[in-house]
Amino acid sequence: MTDASAPPEEPVAAAGEFAPAFIGDLKVWPPVVLAPMAGVTNAPFRALCRSYGAGLYVNQMITARAIVEENPKTLKLASFAPGEWPRSIQLYGTDADSIKEATRRLVDNQGVEHIDINFGCPMKKVTRHGGGAALPWKRSLCRSIVRAAVTAAGDVPVTLKFRIGIDDSTTTFFDTARIAQEEGCRAVALHARTASQLYSGAADWERIAELKSVVTEIPVFGNGDVWEAEDALRMMRTTGADGVVIGRGCLGRPWIFEDLARMFDGRPLPERPSLGKVVDGMADHAELLCDWLGEHSGIRDFRKHTGWYLKGFAIGNEVRRRLNKVGSLDELSSLLDGLDRTLPFPQGGMRMVRGHHGSARSVHLPQGWLDDRDDEVVLPRGSGQLVSGG
Repeated sequence: MTDASAPPEEPVAAAGEFAPAFIGDLKVWPPVVLAPMAGVTNAPFRALCRSYGAGLYVNQMITARAIVEENPKTLKLASFAPGEWPRSIQLYGTDADSIKEATRRLVDNQGVEHIDINFGCPMKKVTRHGGGAALPWKRSLCRSIVRAAVTAAGDVPVTLKFRIGIDDSTTTFFDTARIAQEEGCRAVALHARTASQLYSGAADWERIAELKSVVTEIPVFGNGDVWEAEDALRMMRTTGADGVVIGRGCLGRPWIFEDLARMFDGRPLPERPSLGKVVDGMADHAELLCDWLGEHSGIRDFRKHTGWYLKGFAIGNEVRRRLNKVGSLDELSSLLDGLDRTLPFPQGGMRMVRGHHGSARSVHLPQGWLDDRDDEVVLPRGSGQLVSGG
């Protein structure tokens, strides 16, 4: 098994070692994609990450049916900052009709230039309705959804993000990638875990290599356990992947995109930031959120980020508790001003797990879901309303 436990590679790429990844006409250089993460990859977070380096920055996952029904909250989640380019977003759905109509509206009304389809969410509230990582098991349903999105998107590229399968005995990634190629998708991304793993254990990068060996017509991106720039280099060297997708690795560490840009350009990586530089970035992030959502909602949204930014720093439990309940920009500024800006970045701080974690568990599926992979299943209307990450 090839995973992230091996020592890092040399910290920069050799000149000409890697090429840009093309998703349709979109040139992605460096070949790095910000993974769509529910409640995280909104316009302020994308802007912050983009300020550190180029790549493709994907809006958080939204439900297709909610777009069709013009749910105000969903429309806000699906919005982009003025001048943001390319406009990239991930869709979740369990029926072809809603996926098709949502795709059409996003392309025609919002000028979206890239659409990703979520077939990777492992959460119970999604898989028990046949969505997310459970859906590719039903090949006909999977194909109908992909075909609907590609047809509605026209010249706008559609990609798929998926997992190895439901568990080790029910893998789906080869069939999903084959369907993607046949139906006109422009790239695929494999999170190298099964749904039953959730976010536990090590990502099995060998499966990315296996997929790359058989998917020859479109780019293959690898996802899972890219915590620092060296991981991306090693993943691409060992698997042959055309690019990497960064999820939890950028939580509280948005400067990883500068590391990646430098690494792929063959330039030395910068020193790890002191607490002072981290605090300055936190303040910028909070202000962006408050400008976007208003101070009340923006500062509440920022609370979850404080633990990710400060993980590993010796600042004391009381400060962490107060930051987790911070109620205004002024209060945030006061708390951050009280920190020791000279504290060095913690040893191994990039690799400290942030975001989703937990133990492996059985995947909740609709009754009889595994009986026949090729039956013409129609999922209930409510299944397409669920929201989570992948």
